[in-house]
This record gives sequence, structure tokens and C-alpha cells, in this order.
Amino acid sequence: MDLMSRAYVVHAAGCLLWRRSSAGPELALVYRPKWGDWSWPKGKLKRGEAPEAGARREVLEETGYVCRLGARLPSSRYTDHQGRLKEVSYWVAEATGGAFEPNEEVSDLAWLRPGEARERLTHERDRDLICAALGVIGADEDVRGL
Repeated sequence: MDLMSRAYVVHAAGCLLWRRSSAGPELALVYRPKWGDWSWPKGKLKRGEAPEAGARREVLEETGYVCRLGARLPSSRYTDHQGRLKEVSYWVAEATGGAFEPNEEVSDLAWLRPGEARERLTHERDRDLICAALGVIGADEDVRGL
């Protein structure tokens, strides 16, 4: 990777979308066939778009759900599939309505308990956000093993 490509950072935003259930919080994961991975709903920001607005937009586009943003979570930085540095800003977000329908980017959505979500996520960097999210949600889930 040359100096110019390292200087360019792709900015993205997303959410750890959650909902209440009788068994405790469930987290939404999306399956992206283009990349063959299970991930949090996220995507690149549009020119001039605030990260919070981008996070809400990406959740709606990828999951069909409207959400209420909560606390900001740690950002994730990594090299994307095209060799660019990507920085994703994340928030905890509670689903407030909507329904999933498969689309061009996302073929499946799974609502999972935190431990199940951790097992299903493709990338380790995504797993690292679960404990931070549960601390914000106030879940009684035992996070020591997550």
C-alpha cells in the first residue's frame, strides 16, 4: 500500500441494533452475500452526512428497522477489501419499529442473544463491541465470557 492510499480514510457508521425480548436483549446481525459475512449494519457515509445520520440510514437500509440511537461505542479501524483504511463509528441503537426484507446488500437478518451473536459474527473486530454494548443496555447477561 502506498502513502497516498494510506492517507485516505473511508468513513462509515453503523449500529449494534438491539431489541427487548423475554429472554433479555437480542442483537441484530446482517448477512452480506457480497462479502460472505455476518456483521453489524453499517456503511459508508455520504458526502457531508453526519455520522449519526449515516448510522440511522444504514440501519434502515440494511435491516428495515427505525432505531433510537443510544451511547456511542468505540470506533473500529481496519483495512477494507480494497486495501483502504476504513473507520466505522458505532452506536448502540434500540429498534423502535420496522420489519426486515432482503435487499441488494443484505440477504438475511438474525436476532440473536449476545453469546449467539458473538459466535455468528465473522470478524473479531465486531465481536469486541458486544461487551461495550451490553454495558450501555444494562443487560444482566454475564459478559465475562464474551
